Amino acid sequence: MELLDKLKWRYAAKAMNGKRIPQEKIDRIIEAARLAPTSSGLQPFEIMVITNQQIKESIKPMAWHQSVITDCSHLLVFAAWDTYTAERINKMFDLTNEIRGFKNEGWENYRQMLLDSYPQRDPEENFNHAAKQAYIAFSQAIAAAAFEGVDATPIEGFDPTAVDRLLGLNEKGLRSAVLLPLGYRNTEADWLVNLIKVRKSTEDLVTLID
Repeated sequence: MELLDKLKWRYAAKAMNGKRIPQEKIDRIIEAARLAPTSSGLQPFEIMVITNQQIKESIKPMAWHQSVITDCSHLLVFAAWDTYTAERINKMFDLTNEIRGFKNEGWENYRQMLLDSYPQRDPEENFNHAAKQAYIAFSQAIAAAAFEGVDATPIEGFDPTAVDRLLGLNEKGLRSAVLLPLGYRNTEADWLVNLIKVRKSTEDLVTLID
């Protein structure tokens, strides 16, 4: 119930007050994103955590001049792999074997199945798949932020090519997927702050197949 109460409290803040978020809260939000489930456990993305005000100022015009970009405490950029490669797949499977301390035949067969399929696919298809995995972690970060009493504003309205260039993501084999400013709502400047949250009813959203 506590989590649901927090999710009812949260909304996409349109103005933030620049107040700094305690580092321990940021750490827990990032950890929630790190623990998110992903397809085949590959975690095909990275998270850029930006506190540098000059960089935020540079990103602002790339994101329709939204004030939360510069007035947030921390700006998270979820950047997905630009494609799947054998090296990337093997790295995660090797990490699993190392941490668990043993090799499993079924797991190794699954590794080979991915190696025989993913790297051969169109890079754009692979990026789109990886971006979906980034969105799972992104959503989990939003929920964690709400639990911490931190506002989070999902932003898809930005120029990813420009952001990629600014942050040097292409050189890392990454492409930006979505932005998440974290901060605290400015109750005096945000037109949305006092409006009632509107969502579909459960009956309109859910179909029970018994």
